[in-house]
Amino acid sequence: MNYQELAKLIIDKVGGEGNIKSLTHCATRLRFNLKDDQKPDEQTLKSAPGVMGVVNKGGQYQVIIGSDVANVYKEIAKQTNILNEGEGTKEEDKRSPFAKVIDTITGIFTPILPAITAAGMLKAVLSLLVVFNVLTTESQSYQIMNFMADAAFYFLPILLAASSAQKFKTNMYLAMMVGGILLHPTFITMVTTAKETGDAIQLFGLPISAVSYSSSVIPIILSVWFMSYIEPIADKVSPKAIKFFSKPLITIFIVGTVSLVVLGPIGYMISDAISNGITTLESVSPWIVPLLVGTFSPLLVATGTHYGLVPIGINNRMTTGYDTVIYPGMLASNVSQGAAAIGVGLKSKDSTIKQLAYSAGLTGLFGITEPALYGVNLRFKTPLYAAMIGGGVGGLFMGILRVRNFSGGSPGLLTLPSYIGDNTLSFFYYACIGAAISIVVTFIATLILYRDPVVEETSEEPIKPVTNAKLNINGATILSPMQGTLHSLKHVDDGMFSEEILGQGVAIDPSEGTVVSPVNGTVSAVFDSKHAVGITSEDGLELLIHVGIDTVQLNGEGYEYFIQKDQKIQVGDKLIQFDLEGIKAKGYKTITPVVITNSAEVGDILTANESPIKYGEEIIKVMK
Repeated sequence: MNYQELAKLIIDKVGGEGNIKSLTHCATRLRFNLKDDQKPDEQTLKSAPGVMGVVNKGGQYQVIIGSDVANVYKEIAKQTNILNEGEGTKEEDKRSPFAKVIDTITGIFTPILPAITAAGMLKAVLSLLVVFNVLTTESQSYQIMNFMADAAFYFLPILLAASSAQKFKTNMYLAMMVGGILLHPTFITMVTTAKETGDAIQLFGLPISAVSYSSSVIPIILSVWFMSYIEPIADKVSPKAIKFFSKPLITIFIVGTVSLVVLGPIGYMISDAISNGITTLESVSPWIVPLLVGTFSPLLVATGTHYGLVPIGINNRMTTGYDTVIYPGMLASNVSQGAAAIGVGLKSKDSTIKQLAYSAGLTGLFGITEPALYGVNLRFKTPLYAAMIGGGVGGLFMGILRVRNFSGGSPGLLTLPSYIGDNTLSFFYYACIGAAISIVVTFIATLILYRDPVVEETSEEPIKPVTNAKLNINGATILSPMQGTLHSLKHVDDGMFSEEILGQGVAIDPSEGTVVSPVNGTVSAVFDSKHAVGITSEDGLELLIHVGIDTVQLNGEGYEYFIQKDQKIQVGDKLIQFDLEGIKAKGYKTITPVVITNSAEVGDILTANESPIKYGEEIIKVMK
């Protein structure tokens, strides 16, 4: 792979350096914050050698590279002045609150994961040495290795302060100083004394809670967020002649005081509440969350929102010493993704698919699932379903047995030692069994469900226009409901359609604002927003015609129905009239997916080539 050329192409196709507010990367993805996420040329990016997929979710524009992501990131950093900083303003940020929260969590926790993983694995090695009587807990070697491992956990607020400062765009070193204030030995001694004697801790009469912040997560994030507002104020009120020292003085005094008096205790109470909530959930139904995480993690990974779960797992480990809900479920999910891809590799007769599936499956078993998810499982659908089944079963097993994860890391076979703790191997054994259950169930389900895609020989010419409602073929026919230009679903700027998650079909870029029935059948679904219609044909095909992308947000403006639910329709009957130019003027794309939502049940689906299309011309054949 030529990293220089790929980096140059990515910069250009995401809209150029001027469109990039900031850039980070995780294990497999470049994570862009863009000023305008409509500028990227997504189709070119997806087809570029070295790019495994593109996701625009969770407030980030994510380009999936795979294991070479760090090299591509370095090249982009060399070719631009972006690094991790951006020029965007809060006024420019039009993302939803949920997208902003997910992006913030990802940006804060992704950079510190290597330190936490290293500490966790060192703890696991230390537990093994004790279990096999190589070391005793009283030996100096044990104590030294133990404080080496504890360093990342104990000083976690300082690590989080650095990454939070980058995310909130405030001074990193002042932020780390705030973390140091919360962890200072004198303060720790004062807290210990106050707990023993019952005496209060006060700063100029202001009460300070006797709380220890070592290994805490939320207090420092709240403090640095607060500092991002105080520092600009300190800059504004400081006279120019003395700003060099007055600005940091004002910032630290205010932020340090508010952190100790208000934000620290609030963050501690939030962390404690989360921990107590998890404990309560465990006492009632300990299997629910691991089951859900094991089942649905692939969908979270596909949308880039899985990092929202990471802080919960970390908080659990920091407050109780272990996590029983997030990481065990993610372990089951990740190994299932790998097992599904390997199952595809074993069953497929296509050498190209075999090679991709085996390599992607191996990395999935080790905890990096994007190559398996995007390269194999989402692509062929049935392996994804198999992985969700296996992940759910494995998560259920580990939830019932309350398997404990002590140190995190990227959930996979390589981090199984992170389940060694409390000087016992029991949880390690249970985690191994849970992973094995996930792998076996997924593998069997994949072998049952997966079929190689059928490649049909097609001519360069589009399918000829037809005028009859039904052709004399052994199967069903779908005619064009619109006039315009026919495209493949990959042309649609929405992963639910382009990745064929909802089913196979085609897309039409309309030249007129009318939708007519493509089949004889029944209207099976209508929507308040009138932007889409569901149809069940006489042949049993379940169709969805979706006029435009994200047009549900128009709440019906510019759309008019000419049908109602359960109405019988014939080919050519008018279904929807829409204001083509008006919808475009509001910034919405009018490209219209026509999708067979029960694709997995109906047989081989053949689509016409990309070309101009008129009402009544054949666009899809279903060969049963």
